[in-house]
Amino acid sequence: MSDQLIDLMCQRASHARLVSPGPNEAQLARVSQVALRAPDHMRLKPWRYLIIEGEGLARLGALFVDAMAQSSDGLSTAQKEKYLAMPHRAPMIIVGISCNEDHPKVPVEEQIVSCGVGMGYMLLALQSEGFGGMWRTGPMAKHSVVKQGLGVQSHETLVGFLYVGTPKGELKPLPELKTSNFFHEWN
Repeated sequence: MSDQLIDLMCQRASHARLVSPGPNEAQLARVSQVALRAPDHMRLKPWRYLIIEGEGLARLGALFVDAMAQSSDGLSTAQKEKYLAMPHRAPMIIVGISCNEDHPKVPVEEQIVSCGVGMGYMLLALQSEGFGGMWRTGPMAKHSVVKQGLGVQSHETLVGFLYVGTPKGELKPLPELKTSNFFHEWN
């Protein structure tokens, strides 16, 4: 394995502040190909991805407001503005959806993980192209109003929202992690 690839992977970090530009059409096509190389038992390709940008970000914000309004007794103006603004944290959002096929050899959990690995691959590929990303889930990924508005079917799982753009500002230094804290020999 190339030292350059390992260095890129070891330097991966989430970028909380993302601005325009996001990836152009050619860059997005290249990054999308990387996602499709995720480990995939029985080659089910149990995923699909939604690209949201431009006016779609405003529509997603309105969907977030609708979801939260149905989950509470009412939203203040400040809360509505917060939910409307959430998708505008980046110029592009990629929504990962696991299609969860019924298969005798590939459990649903494995299909969800496969979709998540594809999203992780995209994060690395975006970083290699000079972009940053932030993976988010939270209540919006589980909310029935959001899932319905995005066309997520009852047999599918919304795996996460990948916020994508050009990093702005300095990243906080990442601590060096000791592999011995996480990897152990099984006896």
